[in-house]
Amino acid sequence: MDYKVGLLGRIALLAASLFLLAYTFFDEWGVFITSLFVILVIIQIIFLLRYSENSFKKVRTFLDNIKQDKYSQVYPVKFDGTETDDLHIEFNAILAKLKEDQAEKEANYHYFRSVFKHLSIGLITFGENGEIQILNVAAKRILNVDELKNIAEIEQVNKELHLAIQNLRTGGSELIKIAHPDGIMQLSVYVIELLMRGEKFKLVSLQNIQSELEEKEMEAWQNLVKILTHEIMNSIAPISSLAGTLKSEIEHKIEHNEEATEEELEDFLMGMATIEKRSEGLIDFVSDFRSLAHIPAPKFTSIRISSLFEQLEVLLHHQLEAGQVHLIQEINPEELILFGDQTQIEQVMINLTQNAIQALEDSDEKLIRLKAFIDEAGKIIIEVCDSGKGIEEEAMGKIFIPFFTTKKKGSGIGLSLSKQIMRRHKGNIQVRSKIGEGTTFKLIFNG
Repeated sequence: MDYKVGLLGRIALLAASLFLLAYTFFDEWGVFITSLFVILVIIQIIFLLRYSENSFKKVRTFLDNIKQDKYSQVYPVKFDGTETDDLHIEFNAILAKLKEDQAEKEANYHYFRSVFKHLSIGLITFGENGEIQILNVAAKRILNVDELKNIAEIEQVNKELHLAIQNLRTGGSELIKIAHPDGIMQLSVYVIELLMRGEKFKLVSLQNIQSELEEKEMEAWQNLVKILTHEIMNSIAPISSLAGTLKSEIEHKIEHNEEATEEELEDFLMGMATIEKRSEGLIDFVSDFRSLAHIPAPKFTSIRISSLFEQLEVLLHHQLEAGQVHLIQEINPEELILFGDQTQIEQVMINLTQNAIQALEDSDEKLIRLKAFIDEAGKIIIEVCDSGKGIEEEAMGKIFIPFFTTKKKGSGIGLSLSKQIMRRHKGNIQVRSKIGEGTTFKLIFNG
């Protein structure tokens, strides 16, 4: 109420002064008195303006403090129930809340910055101008640097790494080898592009996966040796056994100067034929192994996916018809094009589609769906889906191992060959399966 009372009082006093000023004009009180009242009115107007501006000045100062993040000012409170007192109480409450929020925000910022800096994965953030905002301890250790100001400086550490960081887009990843005082490091480089307050910046993660790769490599070698040993022993054991038997019988005949009967000659011929057949099987096995180890570098051309699917249907028409399999094609957009080696990609698609046809042998619904689309990360995806019986969970982790197969007939190199071809294309192959519902193989092209 004090502001209203003061304002009304000043207005009333100004009105009275104006009334007296007017009266001096009509009553001719003289120039001195009239001038005195004129000065009095001017002074009252000035004080009235200052009084009314005083409260607005407090509000402006309050808002300026908020703009400048100055929350330490305290407005005096007399607890006399006046409007000014109430206004000061509100101002103090708002400033206290903002100060608390600012302190919490700063605490969170320092907490997450500390966590960011001490993560075991190397992390780097930089803006469009290349200026590095955060470089954590792990990144410094991986790159063997004390400090970096601009992302361009990474070129001095490793040109391939710098190129990958510049070219990779959101969700993109690449494996890079770099030299380090502790030895060669195999880095998994992953990039995310972010937009904050209208400014674009990149978050790059660097993870040394050398030990994991070595462990996986050792595991892969062990699995490969097991399968090679199994396959080779399956061929060598009967050859060795049969050759030993034939040798023993022939030596017996020679030692005792006995002639072989016609029946015994037939047995010898059958034994040698068996040895020849098993030897040819072993040669085929080695040939398959050689083809797996010598995949040529892909020759990249533009491949229209609709043409790829149509050609695939023509190539496998007889198998599809014989198995009474219905093939459906779904391409979005219709004119979708990928860049790769035409022959190698066809080989992958033939392998996957033939596997799908074989998976449908005992199924009531025989359906294969070929799908091609662009995912949310901008990657081209091709899927081969079948409505077969699915893959057992135990076999899921082994299907890409060379020479492992769940089929009665087959070399077991189709999927491992397909995986290698996809890696040569900077892509990947994934599988998901559900017993009784079917299997989907997913080809991912990073572009």
